[in-house]
Order: sequence, then structure tokens, then C-alpha cells
Amino acid sequence: MRWTALYVRSRHLAVSLAAVVLCALALPPLLGDNWSTFFATITLGGAIAVAGVGLSGQDIDLDRTASFRWPPRRLAHLLLIGAVAGGVMLAAQGLAELPMQAGWIFRNAAGLLGLTGLAATLFGGQFGWTLPLGWAMTAVFVPSAASQVYDVVAWPMATADSAAAWWTAGLLFVAGTAAYTLAGARR
Repeated sequence: MRWTALYVRSRHLAVSLAAVVLCALALPPLLGDNWSTFFATITLGGAIAVAGVGLSGQDIDLDRTASFRWPPRRLAHLLLIGAVAGGVMLAAQGLAELPMQAGWIFRNAAGLLGLTGLAATLFGGQFGWTLPLGWAMTAVFVPSAASQVYDVVAWPMATADSAAAWWTAGLLFVAGTAAYTLAGARR
């Protein structure tokens, strides 16, 4: 069996893909008129969080003894999660009554992806869901205000043109992607 087939099976990528598609395609039509930034944030956070569980295999020691370099594969896996979740979310906007802007989806997918990488690095791949889903859930309950503090703390809920939200998401993306790519998932 080739390493790609083994990798796909050990990381449960088929189940993750099904969960991402279910999160992003099922909720917008079900919510109909109630589709809003609130539900879009939860949906995107859930889609990325579910896929983040597969960022480590069952045996970290076995993974580390492989004869090939892991960093490119880790980076590709993480970016694939973001591309699929963001792409499915973009496709689902045709089903929503109030579609989200493409820039908003891109920014949030990048920031939540960085949080997934940080969670996998700090807590282990099985807990890769904790930071993206936790931040998305927290952001929806932060009282809205027209300030930069709100745009930093609740960046997933901020408008697509908020510079502070873009900076926050960008920093989280760079930090999480670099940490996971270089260090991998915690044991």
C-alpha cells in the first residue's frame, strides 16, 4: 500500500471530508431566513474543527520514524483542510438567503485553520478541534461594539473589511501553520 493511502486511512480523511461537507452544506438551507454571521461562524468553525481531529495518527512514535520529511506533508494536510472547508462554505453560499462575502470566508478559514494547527501542536491532534471551535463559540457571544478591541477578540464575527480582524486572523494563521508544520502534533 502506498504511503498516501495509509496516510488517508490513519488520519480518517474520508470521515473528515464527509463531516466538513455536512457542516457547510446542510446548515445554510436548513436555517433559511435565519442564516447569519452567527451561524456562518459556527458552521465554518465546526467544519474546520472536525477535520482538525485527524492531524495526528494513532502512533506518533511510528510517524516520527518515517524515512521521509513530515513538514511538507503536515503543511499540505493543514492547507487542504482550509481549502476544502472554505471552498465548501463558498459553494454553500448559493444555498443561503444571506450569503457571506468571499473575503469573510477566506479570512475566517485562515484564522480558524491557524487555531487548529496551534491546538494540534499544543494539545495533540485529537484535540485539534478545541481552539477553533472554542474561539468561534466565544466570538459569537462577545457583545458587539464598533471598536478595534471587538474586531480583535471577536474577529470571526467582524465585517469583511475590518483591518484588525484581518491582522488577527493572519497572525493566528501564520503562528498555527508554522507551529504544526515544524513541530507536528503533540504526543
